Amino acid sequence: ALVHLAYINGTKNFYEIPNKIIEVATKGIVNVFDACLSNNIKEIYLASSSEVYHHPSKIPTDENTSLIIPDPFNPRYSYGAGKILTEIYGLSFAKFFKKLIIFRPHNVYGPNMGYDHVIPEITNKILNLKNNKLIIQGSGEETRSFIYIDDFVSAFKILLTKGKHNNIYNIGNNEEVTINDIVSSISKILEKKIIIKKGTLQKGGTLRRCPNIVKIKKIGYKQHYSLIKGLKKTVDWYKLNHEKK
Repeated sequence: ALVHLAYINGTKNFYEIPNKIIEVATKGIVNVFDACLSNNIKEIYLASSSEVYHHPSKIPTDENTSLIIPDPFNPRYSYGAGKILTEIYGLSFAKFFKKLIIFRPHNVYGPNMGYDHVIPEITNKILNLKNNKLIIQGSGEETRSFIYIDDFVSAFKILLTKGKHNNIYNIGNNEEVTINDIVSSISKILEKKIIIKKGTLQKGGTLRRCPNIVKIKKIGYKQHYSLIKGLKKTVDWYKLNHEKK
């Protein structure tokens, strides 16, 4: 089996190097399928993304929701468009495989995940504050849902054994939380009192995101890490490693 995870992640990269993102997406998926077909690989698992939904028409968002590119001139959509292409390419070649599965992760987080994702980014900003004012992107009322890395791994293991050929699965949790809630929870873990200051939401920034996970729950997925439990493990790691710097 082959698992295709290679991509350029991190929201700031959507805006700074869209050419590299779309290049990795397009050349990557073509090379992956050429290699699979040349080597008689019969199982393939393709990582897509919740970014394919952009501004979804319904929350929670199920796997059958329309995939759209709201503004082709916005460099952000290099990422989402690349993932849409990954899905279309995969589904078009599905007949050559015994098992082809596409999965859409929704905000996977955990210790040691770099600093280009919302949870470590907020944690590091709070740790580096010179005063108690934290400037965030947007109003703070934008929402996301998060899945701790251990839960993601258990969900993926279920796909390996019970996932159905030529199918798409959301991987995530259906607890929708605001960015303000996340900031508040992280500041409590760090035992810091802060004042949240609204900032500018980046062009094309998603206002709400929360997956419908009925499909993957039907084949056995169960959440083991609450958001608070996962945040504690993640934030503690960043605090410890921040202090070493």
